[in-house]
Amino acid sequence: MFIAILLDHLYVFFLGLLLGSFFNVVGLRVPVGESIVKPRSHCPRCQRTLTAWELIPVVSYVVQRGKCKGCGVGISPLYPAVELMTAILFTMSPFLVGWSKELIVTWTLVSLLMIIFVSDIRYMIIPDRVLLLFAAFFIIERIFIPFSPWSDSLIGAFVGFFLLYGIAVASKGGMGGGDIKLFALLGFVLGWKMVLLAFFFSTVYGTVFGLIGIALGKVRRKEPMPFGPYIVFGTFTAYFFGQAIIEWYKQWIFF
Repeated sequence: MFIAILLDHLYVFFLGLLLGSFFNVVGLRVPVGESIVKPRSHCPRCQRTLTAWELIPVVSYVVQRGKCKGCGVGISPLYPAVELMTAILFTMSPFLVGWSKELIVTWTLVSLLMIIFVSDIRYMIIPDRVLLLFAAFFIIERIFIPFSPWSDSLIGAFVGFFLLYGIAVASKGGMGGGDIKLFALLGFVLGWKMVLLAFFFSTVYGTVFGLIGIALGKVRRKEPMPFGPYIVFGTFTAYFFGQAIIEWYKQWIFF
């Protein structure tokens, strides 16, 4: 039994590594209108097409010491980071939500957020094409794996959209259109309670890391910074641990 469970999780881990590599491609190419099929993966500096041995998730980066074999230019650590994060999140998910129907939603959510993580860090863009594709997936999934009550999805989408839209209006453009549409979709997936919690944690992470960046001289005041990565971290916190956090908070209040 133990061996079978271990093999299942190893399979999920390696599947996550492969999908993480694909999510890198989607996140880097779709925002700039490039095909995810052609051209084949290549070095952005010397344009040399990469061999299969140079495309092994995480391993190739480590073996090549983070440099292109052809020209020696440094490879962004974003690639192995996303591959490893995807693998870890895919593997953790069964432990956190169980081997249930909801796991399908979980893995779809991880896939969306990893793509958003890449695209927003690199271009500060959350592509509409990606959001529309995943919206179709989530609508189908929530039809067959609904909330109880099912109206939580619709209320969540409404709350997510108008919360961010209101902030964008009040701040006169301080919140991007991609963030607004993303939160509408997250509200549909998470429900209204968890999307509020996701927004709370997103702002906390953004504030903390923003202040650290300013202190270290990496971020300048009033300079635009990608909010997508903090939405990713905030959403995972709310989705995986939100209910436990709410229960803990209730006990603390009524103590």
